[in-house]
Formats: sequence, C-alpha cells, structure tokens
Amino acid sequence: MNKNQGKIYVYKIPLKLNPANFLPLAWLLLLGSVWGSTIIITKHIVSTGHGPLGLIFWQLAFGALLLSIIARFQGTSLPMSWVHLRFYTIVALVGTVIPNTFTYMVAAYIPAGLLAIGIATVPMFSLLIALAIKSERFDSLRMLGILLGALAILLILGPEADFSSQGIGLFMLVALIAPFFYAIEGNYLALKTPPNMHPLNILYGASVIGLVICTPLTLATGSWVDLSQAWTSVELGILANSVLHVIAYAGYIWIVGLSGAVFASQVAYVVTLSGVLLGIVILGESHSSLIWLALGCMLSGLVLVQPRKTVSKINAPH
Repeated sequence: MNKNQGKIYVYKIPLKLNPANFLPLAWLLLLGSVWGSTIIITKHIVSTGHGPLGLIFWQLAFGALLLSIIARFQGTSLPMSWVHLRFYTIVALVGTVIPNTFTYMVAAYIPAGLLAIGIATVPMFSLLIALAIKSERFDSLRMLGILLGALAILLILGPEADFSSQGIGLFMLVALIAPFFYAIEGNYLALKTPPNMHPLNILYGASVIGLVICTPLTLATGSWVDLSQAWTSVELGILANSVLHVIAYAGYIWIVGLSGAVFASQVAYVVTLSGVLLGIVILGESHSSLIWLALGCMLSGLVLVQPRKTVSKINAPH
C-alpha cells in the first residue's frame, strides 16, 4: 500500500499582491480628485475678468509662502546651485506659467467639462513624447490602458459636450496647449530631476522662480490682482486653488519619480471623472449609465498602466 495514499496535499499558489504596488494608484486617485475640484474653482475666479498672469502670480505667491513655512518646520533648505536654478526655471515655465496662462485665457469661454477633456489628453501627449525620446518602451497592455482611459473620457463627456458654439473649436485648440506642456513637464521631471530632490523642494523652487518670472510680466501687462480689498469668494478661490495646487502638484511630482511620467499622467483621467462626480454631488447634475460604464473603463485602464520599476531621483515622502 502506498504510504501517501489518503493524504490531502494543499498547494500554495504564491500571489504577488505587494501592498506597495497599490500606493501609487491610491495617490493617483486622491490627487486626481483634489485636482478635479480646481476646475470648478478656476471657472469661478476667472469670471470677474482677472488677467491670467495676475492669477498665476498669487497662485505662486501663496504656494511659495506655504512651502516656505513647511520647509522651516522640516528644517530643510532649498538647493540653489546653477543646476537647480535651471531645473526650477524649466519646471516653473512648462509646469505652471505657460500652461496656466492658456488655461486661464480660455476658462471663461468654454465649459468646465471641455476644460476637463483638454486635461485628459495629457497621457496621450506624454506617451508620444516618452516614445519619441525613448524613455518608455512600447507595450501593448499599457497602450490599451491609455486607450481605455481615453474611452472613459469620451463616454463621460462626449455626449454632453457642445462643439457647435461659435469659436468653441478655437478655444479648445488653445486649451490643448496646457496639457501638452504638462506632458513635457512630466517627462522632464522623470529624466532631469537632480538627485535626492524632495517633491516639496521642487515645487518650492519652481514657485520662487515662477514669481521672479511672473512679477514683471504681471505689472507690464496690467494684470495685477489687488487682494488688499475685502475678500469675496473670488479671493478665497484664489487662495484655495493655491493650497490645492501645492497638495496635488507635489504629489504628482512624487508619483512621476516613483512610477514614471506615463503612469503619473493617468491622473488626468481621474481629474475628469472627479469633475463629473463633483458636479453630481455639489451641483445636482445627473448623468446616464454611460458614466458608470466610463468608471469601469477608467479603473481598468489604471490597472493596465502599471508603474515601471525604477530608482527614483525624487525623494518620496515617508
């Protein structure tokens, strides 16, 4: 008789479910929701006719002030070598000054939903740039993930977007300048960030340099926004946008260093989805079942676009 007869063998199948793999995805969902809320705020603060550069100035000023306080409590100093100054300048230009100028220019003329559609093109631009400079390799599953995200955007906003208004097409073309520069920034951060840079230091340095750039431009163009008067919801909106910008932007930079520019660019999908959901909750909007189908496509796309394994040059917060 076989001595092994009658025994039950249990084979353990190893499941590679490392919780660390879900951290970038969790941050992506959180930051996308925070970022999505700024679309509604942006629409509100441009409604008074303030010039783009004046709004960008205060966004950078409030951000720099908040970051300086954080740096003081942390006891950290801002690296100011020529290499770092050049890095801050490029990040300030392609990540804030140029894209936000065009966003504020068109925000008063197109619906918030169309602004969200424009932001959703960041992953497409990012992947094209990454492939062009050979920092990412073509992968059919990652491409499928991006296509699913794009499909989700179309399902959410395609049926509701009105492109028949006079001049709306031109404004949309101008709006697409912003996501193109965000894609450039994402790839630049992934490749050119100086070693051991904390995301808050990157944003702090870019905010300071951005202020240096924006101050003379704001004064020369007559775009100064006077905040010395009694504050209204517009001024509060400018402050809120600045704080949310620090939170979302620092987190975005961290994700770029951790998981790559293309994965980080998926935040654009979450931004659009959160904008729709906030509209339902806050504004009482209602949508068809296509919205929930879009949610499924969105989550599927995020799963397929897995973070690449890399050693980050950006210090992730602990």
